[in-house]
This record gives sequence, structure tokens and C-alpha cells, in this order.
Amino acid sequence: MHMHLRAQLTLWLVLVMALIVAAVGAFDLAQEITSQFAFTQERAEICMERAVVAVDNALNRDRTASIPDALRQDTQLPNDLLKIMTATNSPVIEVAVCDPQGVILADTAPTNVGTRFRAYPEFEPLVAGSIRQKISVLTGAAHNYQISREFASPGEKTQATFHVVVLPRLIEQDIVPSLRSHAKTWILSLIGSIVAAFVFSAIAFRPIGKLGKMLDSVTKGEFESPPVSPGRKVPADEFSIVASKVNLLGQQLRGAQYDFSDLRGNFERLLDDLEDAVLVFGRDRRLVVAAGTVERFLGRERSELIGKTLIEIFPAATSLGLLLQKALQTGQSLRSQRVPVATSGNGGSSVPVALLSVDVLESRAAGATSAPAGILVRLRDPEATRQISKQLQTAERLSAISRITGGVAHEVKNPLNAILMHVELARMKLSKGDHDLTPQMDIIGNEIVRLDRVVKTFLDFTRPVELHLSEMSLEAFVTDIAELARPLAETARIRLQVDQQAGNARISADLDLLKQALLNVVMNAIEAMPDGGELRLESSVDGETAEIRVSDTGCGIPPELKSKVFGLYFTTKQSGSGIGLAMTFRIVQLHDGTIDFISEPGKGATFTIRIPTAISAN
Repeated sequence: MHMHLRAQLTLWLVLVMALIVAAVGAFDLAQEITSQFAFTQERAEICMERAVVAVDNALNRDRTASIPDALRQDTQLPNDLLKIMTATNSPVIEVAVCDPQGVILADTAPTNVGTRFRAYPEFEPLVAGSIRQKISVLTGAAHNYQISREFASPGEKTQATFHVVVLPRLIEQDIVPSLRSHAKTWILSLIGSIVAAFVFSAIAFRPIGKLGKMLDSVTKGEFESPPVSPGRKVPADEFSIVASKVNLLGQQLRGAQYDFSDLRGNFERLLDDLEDAVLVFGRDRRLVVAAGTVERFLGRERSELIGKTLIEIFPAATSLGLLLQKALQTGQSLRSQRVPVATSGNGGSSVPVALLSVDVLESRAAGATSAPAGILVRLRDPEATRQISKQLQTAERLSAISRITGGVAHEVKNPLNAILMHVELARMKLSKGDHDLTPQMDIIGNEIVRLDRVVKTFLDFTRPVELHLSEMSLEAFVTDIAELARPLAETARIRLQVDQQAGNARISADLDLLKQALLNVVMNAIEAMPDGGELRLESSVDGETAEIRVSDTGCGIPPELKSKVFGLYFTTKQSGSGIGLAMTFRIVQLHDGTIDFISEPGKGATFTIRIPTAISAN
């Protein structure tokens, strides 16, 4: 096993060294390719400068003719251009001079004169592009690129255009010799790094075998330290220190026993930061651990309570005592039982009512009887729990507001951009003496009306809502929704199925608002099935939470849109406002509930609304 670990570490070390060498080689290759492309561009620019000089000389030789005639008739210019191209020893394959219509006036290939120049992609963006683009050009099909420059006399329009055509595949001829010279260095570096890794692992991991043997000895119960010769110096390296501590740990496991009082002290210190009171009673029903805010709940110092029996601390005449005795007799745990706090000791509790949780500790020792090994009692302040719950709800609602209003900035930005653009357009027209600004003013007015509508919608959406709560059977509520949706579903050839499993559960809610929220979901489900399908309404209860599910067999929701579904103004409908589901999300939040959904494209979606039942709400 130890040899296997050593081999793994060695292989990982070799792999890391190889990756480093490969990364350095790849970086060198990228730098070489980038520099060759940049050098090619420089040489092409030199060709361009020399071609401009050659054309200038041709025009000076015949000043009476027009520029096109002078360039066509000059017999020396093609030779000059050819010499310029060959002198740079670069991947330049053509130098052409064209008129404004793209007809070639002079070229390194005289047969091209009079024909239309074939335009190629510009070479400069390729030089400035990524290394992946350059490698793709070098390894793919051969394509030409060009560097262009316009020629015109001062104050006149373009009279000629210079084109230097480059074939990047020819750069490969300059790169290959450099790669060959680097390849030997890379291979030698790789071999050297692998050898160094094996040598290092052989030296560095040798103590692991010794440490493994010591661990095997500890597991067998052999805790004696290896004999040390007199005068022999003990190594101080990390492995030797670890080996010494392993041996020392083995001796402690053999000859020492844990002090229960120390364990209890450590346990108490661990729980001291809790806001709850935690008490642990042993098999004899005496208090062995008291931690947390015990004084706040029991009105007595914890030092006075240690060693006292359960009955002494919680008399049977009190509600706490009765519940604890019942838990001991039945062996069943309690969770968050609301009970008044009353003790028989001096002082008084500052918490009149507590949430009691009891865990009966079972013995795992061999041959143990059925009697509990102990009991753990935890007291919590319900007011503190309520404050934490309110803070969490506040945080959730703030998060919900941020989530819902995420699209507002986008809706406001669009009309503002349009207004700014047309104000600038109107300013330009005025500067030119054009005073017909009616189209711009109409657009600006429409955008202001649109912006006003967006802001009013947002203000209406975020205005505080006063809930008018009333109770109603959950199944009756879902039945009402089904009856409202049935006519529209039948018109759309949609089968409406209702599955109620809520029993007698009731909800406390603003029924009109909650009905509006659920109908928004139902209407979206119907619209998602233009060719018919099945709409399913379900109700159930999970503990103190009422669940309402709306399922459809429509087109579903794409994964990239799932995070935007409840956003204000987000819609995929041509005539949609993007307010329906956002309003649903807000109404459910106001009822301390949640709404989520699952969907698979092409198989429909299921929205689930969860709100507290009437008992939980009260």
C-alpha cells in the first residue's frame, strides 16, 4: 500500500515536471509564431513604402499623362515592383496598384493589368489576433491576406490604392528551422526533468516506508520506541519528527486513560458560545455537563448544578420535569416543545417560555442493558429564534426584490438611449441649418411616454400591499382555481386534471391576491400548449407547509432562461408585459412562501407554490 502511494506521488511529480516543460515549450512556440507574423507585417509595410516611391518615380517620368495612363504606360514600373517584392525575401506574393474602381493599373504580374483586383481579408487584424487564429491559418487551407493604402494628392480624392498581398502559409518556412533548434532543448529538458523527479522521489519518499512500518506496529499494539545508540544524534527532519510523535501517541494509547473531567471541560468550552442552554445527564441521572446560557434559563450558577439529579433541577411538579420524565420512560426524543420555565432553585429565569428538545442517549457498549446511557436537554429562547427567523425573511425578501427588479434598469436604459441619440441627431441638424425636427421630437415624446409607463409600473409593483387574511380550505381554494381555468382550457383543447391530497388542511391568506398569483401561473401553462395538452393542478401538505403544483405538457423553459423567469419585464411573448410571474413571486413572498419550478424543454414545466398552513401561520 505504501509503495503504491509512493508510486502515485512519483508519477504526479513526473507529470507536473513534464507539464511545466511542455508549457514552456508551448509558450516559446507561441512567441516565435507571433514574432514571425509581426516581422512579416513589417516587411510587407516596407514593400508598401517602396512601391509608393516607385509609383512616384513613374509619375515623374511622364507628367503630361493622367495618373492611370502614366501607370499603365510605364514599362519600368512592373519590373520595379517585382524587384521590391523579391528583395524583401518575405511571404509577399503580389504588389498591385489599382484605380478607385479596383482595376489594376500596375502589378508585379503584368498580365493582371486591366483586370479587377480580387480583395482579400486584411492582414493586420490577423497579426493582432490570438495565437489560435495564427496556428489555424498556418495549418489550414492556404488563404491570401492584404495590406492596403490609398494614394492621393494633397486636397484631392483617392487616385490610386496600393495592395500588398501576403500568403501566411509561407511563414511556416521561417518557423520550422527555429522549431527544430528548440526541439532538442525541449526534449533534453523533458528527459532531465523526468530523471530529476525520479531521483528526488527516491530520496524524499524513503522515510514514508519507515513511517508506514511504525503505523503498522501501532495498529498491532507494539508501542515501544526503537533503541537509540548512546551518543547517536536523532535526526531533526520532518519525517523523523512525525515518526517520533507516532511512537509517542502509541505509548499514550497504551498507558493513558482519558480524564473524563478534562473531556467535560473541553465539551463545555465548545458549547459556551451557544445562545441555548445545553445539559447532559449521565446514566445515574446526575448532571455532568452544563454549557451555554444555563444561568439565563435556570437562574442558577452552573457550578451549583453539576452533580445534582434531574429531579432536583427539574422537579416532577413542573411542566419541564413532567416532559423529561416522560421522555425517559418512553425513550423518545422531543423537538422544540414549547413549555413554561419554572425551577425550584434560588433566583429566577429571565426566559418565561422555552423551546425544549430532548435526546435520549443510548449505550453502545457490549452487553449494555436497555436503560438509557444518559439524556441531553437543550433549552432555546423562542423570541431569539423568532428574531433570527425575521432577519432571514427580511434577507429573503430583499433578495427577492433584487431578483424581481433586475430588468428595470434595462427597461429604463432603452428609452433613455433613444432620447439621447435623437437629441444628438437634432443638434446635428440644427448645426447644418435644418430646422425640421418633427421626426426627432415625435420619437423623443414617445420614448418619454414609454419611460413614464415603465416607472409607473415599477412604482405600482413596489408599493406596499396590505394583506387581508382569511382562512379557507386548501382543496376548496384549488377547486376554485380549476373551475376558473376550465372554460379556457377546454377552448384550447387542454385536459384539466385535479389531484387533491391536502385533506382538511387550511390556509390563511389574502385569497384574492393568492388567486391572482396562481391564475398567472395557470394562464402561462395554458399559453404554453397552443396545440392542446394536459394541465394538472395538485395540492398536498408537507408538515406545516401547504403545496400547490401546476404542471403542463407544453414546450418547457430553456435552461438559459430559468434564472430570468421571475424577473420584472422579462417575457418571451410578443405581446407580453413581463409582469405576471414577477407579481406572482411577490405575492407568494408576502405570504412567507416560496415558488420554484422544474422544467425540461419539450416536456413541459411544473411550478410549485409553498405557503404556511393556517395553524403554522397563527
